[in-house]
Amino acid sequence: MAEELKNTETAEVENRNFIYDFIEEDIAEGGQYEGMTVHTRFPPEPNGYLHIGHCKALCIDFGMAERFGGICNLRMDDTNPAKEDTEYVEAIQQDIHWLGFDWGDRFFYGSDYFEKDYEYAVELIKKGLAYVCEMTPEEFKANRGDTTTPATSPYRDRPIEENLALFEKMKNGEVEEGKMTLRAKIDLASGNFNMRDPVIYRIRYINHHRQGTKWCIFPMYDFAHPIQDALEGITHSLCSLEYEDHRPLYDWVVTNVSIPYHKPRQIEFARLGIDHTVMSKRKLRQLVEQKYVSGWDDPRMPTLCGLRRRGYTAKSIRDFCEVIGVGKSTNVIEFRELERCLRDDLNLTAERTMAVLHPVKLTVTNYPEGQSEVFTVENNPTDPAQGTHEITFSRNLWIEAEDFMENPIPKYKRMYPGNEVRLKGAYLVTCTGCVKDDEGNVVEVLCEYDPQSRGGDPADGRKVKGATMHWIDASNCVDAEVRLYDNLFSDVQPDGPDKNFLECMNPESLTVLNGCKVEKNMVEIAKAFDEAENRTGVNAPTFQFMRTGFFCMDNRDCSADHLVFNRSVSLKDGFKK
Repeated sequence: MAEELKNTETAEVENRNFIYDFIEEDIAEGGQYEGMTVHTRFPPEPNGYLHIGHCKALCIDFGMAERFGGICNLRMDDTNPAKEDTEYVEAIQQDIHWLGFDWGDRFFYGSDYFEKDYEYAVELIKKGLAYVCEMTPEEFKANRGDTTTPATSPYRDRPIEENLALFEKMKNGEVEEGKMTLRAKIDLASGNFNMRDPVIYRIRYINHHRQGTKWCIFPMYDFAHPIQDALEGITHSLCSLEYEDHRPLYDWVVTNVSIPYHKPRQIEFARLGIDHTVMSKRKLRQLVEQKYVSGWDDPRMPTLCGLRRRGYTAKSIRDFCEVIGVGKSTNVIEFRELERCLRDDLNLTAERTMAVLHPVKLTVTNYPEGQSEVFTVENNPTDPAQGTHEITFSRNLWIEAEDFMENPIPKYKRMYPGNEVRLKGAYLVTCTGCVKDDEGNVVEVLCEYDPQSRGGDPADGRKVKGATMHWIDASNCVDAEVRLYDNLFSDVQPDGPDKNFLECMNPESLTVLNGCKVEKNMVEIAKAFDEAENRTGVNAPTFQFMRTGFFCMDNRDCSADHLVFNRSVSLKDGFKK
């Protein structure tokens, strides 16, 4: 019991980070949120699918609420209607639930607050803290100043009544798009350019996915977000590091509008970067729309639906986020670390099965014609509770083409003439030769088995130097399509400066193998999966193909009539450097 307590305390210390310490300090006696419930939020913009980068924020936002017995809101940041869609809203909800998080009845849209945003903008105008500016984008840029020169605006000292009238015209659709903006009146000489009278409202004549054409003025994120946080009672607004320079503006907004609630605390953390991929939603959308990938759920994509389709589990992704930790320094994590987390999880859960990806015939010449026998194999040797299943053995088998070499290279321990090997769980066999076609290709391997070695152990106790090979009964298997995935980009940092990420794509990121051989019971498993509700929102059945890797049924294309498997991860670290 003492050891368990010690382990728990050690884990708690290891899991602490600067965000945890800040929150603990805030809710402690004398802290700014003493006696309050920790309240966080996850505010994705519904203009694309969630990717692995969002996962870090997700785990921090929901995870911190869980650890402190608090609550976390899910809020769709739909204040920019250009690329937002209900499709993305539904996908985001599905992915969050798949990861194991839930927001209960605390689901909101940023657009729900448009009326309030407008009221607070009017309030700022009346306080002399906002004004309508008519500078064009080019003029705005030219008058922005630099580190030694303040910004300027000829409209900064407009009378309050004139600003109110112009803002009302903007709201009523009486001003053309781009003609006017509403700017906060803060400090044109500030060293933080975000505070140099930032734009807080702009005109857009566009259909909003929820509001339709009710609004033609839309609040900027830096204005709407702090208001939404305060209205929802958020205590800790946890966000990525690029918002650190925006924090003074966040604080200015919630300080200068009359929201009758406490002031949320913004805390920033470093974003997640992974090598060999891009995580800009704009670039991911480009990959989809220009058909470089099959869709947002292409298994090569870093999206959660793509990772799920490839066979990544929610646990492996959450473990990954836990392992990489939370810090202030931006760094790039190797993709192999994510693969390791998946491999560790699937090793404990995935059922073992026989599958041959590059089949060549193996004929056991001294095994009786027409005879067959049954072997019982463990579904998972790490977990006896997963039970067993039966496989058959007969005269005609399939083995991997690479497991035979007529003229072996040094240290080759698989099948070649005269060498004895184990057929996993079955018998010892000795290769006696091969059959070739007219072009010299090996089409059949010949061997003889030792009847006294059932189970793979010779009766005389001799040591076998050859390898243990997997195989499949030719009379009791079915064909399958297998898709082997590699990194989508051959460049370690395709998103780097002065690079065209499309020119960094890996032409060998997908290899499709047809005519692979898998155990016949896969058909029944596929039939059961055919009947599953929302196949794309759950993990498909996953297996360890012995000696090959972990594979899952494709949650879109696999059926009992056409088996399709995706390689999730190899058995060992094989990520290309």
